[in-house]
This record gives sequence, structure tokens and C-alpha cells, in this order.
Amino acid sequence: MGSSSSALKICTDHQGGINWISLSPDGQWLLTGSEDGTARLWSTANNECQAHFQGHESYITFCHLENEVAFTCSADHTIRKWDMMTGRCLAIYRGHTSILVNRCLYSGSTDKTVKCWLTDTGERIRTYKAHKHTVSALKYHAGILFTGSGDACARAFNTKTGILQRVFRGHKLVINCIQIHNELLYTASHDGTLRIWDIRQICKRNKRRLKERSIQGRHFHKGSLPRLFNNKVGCVLHQENGGPRETMELE
Repeated sequence: MGSSSSALKICTDHQGGINWISLSPDGQWLLTGSEDGTARLWSTANNECQAHFQGHESYITFCHLENEVAFTCSADHTIRKWDMMTGRCLAIYRGHTSILVNRCLYSGSTDKTVKCWLTDTGERIRTYKAHKHTVSALKYHAGILFTGSGDACARAFNTKTGILQRVFRGHKLVINCIQIHNELLYTASHDGTLRIWDIRQICKRNKRRLKERSIQGRHFHKGSLPRLFNNKVGCVLHQENGGPRETMELE
């Protein structure tokens, strides 16, 4: 037996650096995405590679497991949907770089839009416009799609109508990641700041609309928006009325 600081096993199947790792909801599988342009499925029971996903023309930036399906995103500007066990490619979504899995797939693109796709059919059902640059970050909350962009702004869209509900201005450079907690929006930018915004009012309005539509028999699908970029920067906080409540400089 090795010491407590020794690795139990070293898996060397990839031919390049590993950019992302995803765990299945039941904890039985790990999915890794690599610089070599492939993804691999691993069993957590025996730590062996069970499937190999090949087809991308550039490195993998993000991967995700859900309902016996694997999703991979690549710098070749495609998202691929795979049969988790056989490694067979089921669908290709072209031109985009970000993903949400929960029957609906949201992808942010260099074409300054976000598109919503049905993961079971591949049908594009909605396009969100208003960005002035590449869409670099996504987050879903309370019927709202929050986006971050290379134009240094974050935006909030009604997911069902596609209507732009609010623009969050203040950053000086691209927003690389966003997060939401307790109805506060955190935005992280390449300008080295973290900004925090109060989004209670916009969430309240959308929750009321969601409730009204639910009574009418409509169904909504919720999920998180994993980001497809590995940029390491900070985030910022602002009040919803547009004035910054707090700004933190990151070392």
C-alpha cells in the first residue's frame, strides 16, 4: 500500500491536458474532456475507462453527464451529444460554445447570441439577442437567463419570451463567469473585479409570472448553466437600480 499522500490510481489514457471533469448525478460515472479533442467515460467503481468520445476537431472546453447522455463542448464551435455507454454521436450543435442540460440546451456564441435547443430533437426553439460581443457566461434562475459578454455587460432575459429585462453595466472588460445566491447576481470580469447586484425585484416579477403560467398548465424546466471557459478571474456586485453596492478588487 502507498502512503496516504499517494494516488490510488493514475489514468493516462488522454493524450493531452484535461480541461474539465463531470460527475454523473448518481455518482457512478466520471466524464473527462481533454486538449486532445476527446472525452472519456470512467467508472467510479473500478476506475476504468468505459467509453471514448471522438469527433471534435479541437480541444474540449466543457463536458456534462445527464440521463445516460454525455454532452461535450469544443473550441471547434460545436456541442456534441453522445450515447454515454456506446460513445456514438447522437447530435451536433454548431457555432456555439456554452451549454445547459435539462431538456433545454442554452448555448452562447461568438455570433453575439444565445440559442435554446431541445436536447431530445435538436430543434432550435429560441434566440436571445442584444449582446455587442461574444457571449462568455450563462446562468439560469427563476425563469431568467443571465448572460455575461465580451462587451463587459451582463444581461437578464425572460427565458420563455426572449425579451431583454435588464442590462448590468459597470465592468471594464469581458465578464468571464456569473453566479447567483440569495437573489444576488455575482459577475466576474477580466478587469479583476467582483461585482454583486441586487436582482430581487426582477426575480419577484418572474416568479409571479411563472406561477400564473403554471396555473394555466404550462411546464418549465430549471437547471444550472455550466460555463464552457476556463478563464480564472473575479466577479462584481451591484444594486438592481444600476448603482454599485460593492466592488472588490481581486489580487
